[in-house]
Amino acid sequence: MSQLRSRKPGPSAAATIREPESEDATAEKLTLTYEPKDPEYKYYGAMMIITLIAAYLRFSNLEFPSRVVFDEVHFGKFASYYLERTYFFDLHPPMAKLLIAAWGWLAGYDGHFKFDNINDDYLKHDVPYAWLRSLSAVQGTLVVPVLFLTMKTLGFSVSAALFSSVLVAFDNAQINDSRLILLDATLILAVTLTMYCYANYSKVRTQPWSVKWWFWLYATGISLSLVISTKYVGVFTYAAIGVGIAYELWILLDADRGLSMVQFTYHFAARAWALIIVPFCLYLFWFYLHFAILTKSGPGNNFMSSEFKETLEESELDVIAKSLQYGDTITIKHQDTGAFLHSHDFVYPLRYEDGRVSSHTQQVTAVKPGQHFTGDAADDENNLWIVEAPQGDKEGDGVFTQDQFRLRHVGTGGYMLTHDVASPLLSTNEEFTVGFNDDVAVGGRLYNDTLFRFRFGGKDHKARKQIKTKTSQIKVMHVATVVAMWTHDDEVLPQEWGFGHQEVSGNKKVAESNNLWTIDEIVGMSEDDPRNVHEPRPVKHIPFLKKWWELQGLMFRHNNQLSSEHPYASQPDAWPLALSGVSFWNDNENKRQIFFVGNIIGFWVQTALLAVFVGLVFADLVTRRRHVFILTNQARSRLYHTLGFLFIAWGCHYFPFFLMHRQKFLHHYLPAHVIAAMFAGGLVEFLTSNNSTLRGTHMGLRRKKNLLVSALLIIPVIWCFYFFSPLTYGNVVLPPDEVRKRQWFDIILHYNK
Repeated sequence: MSQLRSRKPGPSAAATIREPESEDATAEKLTLTYEPKDPEYKYYGAMMIITLIAAYLRFSNLEFPSRVVFDEVHFGKFASYYLERTYFFDLHPPMAKLLIAAWGWLAGYDGHFKFDNINDDYLKHDVPYAWLRSLSAVQGTLVVPVLFLTMKTLGFSVSAALFSSVLVAFDNAQINDSRLILLDATLILAVTLTMYCYANYSKVRTQPWSVKWWFWLYATGISLSLVISTKYVGVFTYAAIGVGIAYELWILLDADRGLSMVQFTYHFAARAWALIIVPFCLYLFWFYLHFAILTKSGPGNNFMSSEFKETLEESELDVIAKSLQYGDTITIKHQDTGAFLHSHDFVYPLRYEDGRVSSHTQQVTAVKPGQHFTGDAADDENNLWIVEAPQGDKEGDGVFTQDQFRLRHVGTGGYMLTHDVASPLLSTNEEFTVGFNDDVAVGGRLYNDTLFRFRFGGKDHKARKQIKTKTSQIKVMHVATVVAMWTHDDEVLPQEWGFGHQEVSGNKKVAESNNLWTIDEIVGMSEDDPRNVHEPRPVKHIPFLKKWWELQGLMFRHNNQLSSEHPYASQPDAWPLALSGVSFWNDNENKRQIFFVGNIIGFWVQTALLAVFVGLVFADLVTRRRHVFILTNQARSRLYHTLGFLFIAWGCHYFPFFLMHRQKFLHHYLPAHVIAAMFAGGLVEFLTSNNSTLRGTHMGLRRKKNLLVSALLIIPVIWCFYFFSPLTYGNVVLPPDEVRKRQWFDIILHYNK
């Protein structure tokens, strides 16, 4: 211990005193990498083995279930719209969705299936769903070898690269997102490619203006563009690479480097060109392709301005769309869930299970085709509503947005209303019900509660335009309390009194896009009705950048409005330890389920190693303040530059979520999880190497110790994957006691009783 306290050089303390760094040592600050520690054949042999394992885990039973699972309802739908060239609106950039559409086109898929509801049967509609899912499986598999090569490029050993790859290859959440028609596999592959390209760039960054230098700089910029063109959370990858580039420029700015300001400006301009301007042009290209393909009117029309909508050709829906008039009998369909507005001669219970009191009046619910009724929605009079003017004297006049109206239920004859009574499932929302007789007559005590107005979603929400069936996406706004009619299918009404129907309630968050409905059909129109005659409209042209700017603004605004509650939403503090998950799919008949959750042991290993790193850095900084230099120069460079960069990259992909006030889910952590896996493999190697000036002259990796530690960590990770695999693949029926065994932490599973 006296050696560690020594502050003067001497025979016993010389090893702990750091000599001043030479110019060569300062130059080393610009590189993250070292030479590989093992022969090439070992790297490629190990990489091939773990890649084949990853492929097997992702492609196994890819055809199960043969039904729409979770967000396939969105991204499969968007691919279908591309193939039919029908305009739609989504919050994410177009690149990954275009890839899904192109992948489907290769299989001869024509986009006829619209993925309307979770659990819809693919086989009945002849959808090449396994092929569409295989795109994610290919991308999810490629993440593993790219990660492995990144670790090799960073100079880590075969065992470190293999350790990192196992954490991703055997992660249940990564496998889940690599087996469905989703965007996450594209995003994670693009993030991993960015890290790989940047690692290669860092290896040649001391050879500026060389062919390799330009190649890897451009490759990094293109990879960054692929990330941001998939999802806007790709900006976090930009932040991570930006930290590394900013540090590099800061070193180059040092006068001792010998660069003039003109030379430094060239360096700055080259990076700005390759990492910002070129990627931005590629980002714009995907939108150009997006607009070039989507030339027909579609469900995204009503988000856009009138000028934008005039650039779209009329679709088949436009041709069959009919103008809504007072006195029409209609069916009303919820845009997100595909359920129809419904009522019936049953009342809400006097008291709910939680003790809250209801109005004990007639229920207003939403019902799905195939679940609650067969055939056409118009066949059941309980799905039919008559649009009436407030005073009942406008029959035959057109119904416009912003005008007041009432809805009379055909099946029971009452008028729909909402009031200041809590809805059955959400105490923050208003209950929808039906009133009768004098109470809802003009001047009656409930008359004002029956008044509603239609409002367009999107940019034209203040416009006054006539409502049309099929194409007008509208919000049903309550005049008196200013709530929007809303329904959801993540939780349904109890079977005993609500028959498993969806709750309909008044949502106070009126700006949310999931408040949208459409008038699906006008029932009983005569053949000689003038509305059956269609008059085509001309198509106009506006510049690409003007269209892009309008769409970009809408995407950012709607992204910021994603603040509604979701039963499976989670906060970032729960992600690193995989404390919760998301229910992706349930089979009530056979009691099977797919539940999205990470490899819990793998997540905990990563988090523990991240904490160990913080401790190591703190200990090193404190001891150096006392002139005690334990780590070698090479070890400190490894700790601060290579591992430090990976730690910062992880933080850039994780900590910003604490500042976001939108819905957040565990899948948002997966890019950070991949980077944490790289970091974990690197830190295990660091901890099992001789990095100290106090342990003799044999520096470097202690292979036996490294293999032992790696094996002790990898074995439980692989066990955890297989333990939770029935929930990952969903093709195994677990008895209730086995289901309960998998309810770790805050995980609540179906069929646990």
